[in-house]
Amino acid sequence: NTTFKIPEASLSIFDTLSVIVWVPIYDQLIIPITRKFTGHKNGLTQLQRMGIGLFISIFAMVSAAVLEIVRLNIVKRHDSYDVKEAPISVFWQVPQYFIIGCAEVFMYIGQIEFFYEQAPDSMRSLCAALSLTTTALGNYLSAFLVTIVTEVSTRNGKPGWIADNLNHGKLHYFFWLLAVLSLINLGAYVVAAKRYTYKKAVGTLR
Repeated sequence: NTTFKIPEASLSIFDTLSVIVWVPIYDQLIIPITRKFTGHKNGLTQLQRMGIGLFISIFAMVSAAVLEIVRLNIVKRHDSYDVKEAPISVFWQVPQYFIIGCAEVFMYIGQIEFFYEQAPDSMRSLCAALSLTTTALGNYLSAFLVTIVTEVSTRNGKPGWIADNLNHGKLHYFFWLLAVLSLINLGAYVVAAKRYTYKKAVGTLR
């Protein structure tokens, strides 16, 4: 009897596949439909696209939290706390990657166009490159957040939210925290976006 094991890191391929699926949907379906309602040549402004991307990302965190609750209930039902592999398919994580991929399409397309069209003419390339630093900063902030959460949640000998054995942890709390932080981030973004005044674009990416 043979089994096929999927490395955890390989699941990120579904994020890439999601982007591949959503880009043509975004370009051929979403833009033409929104253009009819907004009258904007690109359907939505760059800031609107980025806001939608941030909004969609919240649902990825919520769905991940819900899935973790379901997984822990299955572990409890089978009393398999000390079993390394939970009796649930790894492919239940695919929807979260597809939601994130959808959010990335809205966020990054809007971000690249925003930096290109709104940056000073002499700094377009530099600003477009600097926009990619958000990914790097996000990785650093994620690592910092994990460290803080682990430090706080493991006090008094508790296993913590992100335990070595996730069956004894509370990983769904961490996903709920990310959802709340994403909501706060969206709120701050909306406030800043409403105050922004677009400059007349000389050149566009389309």
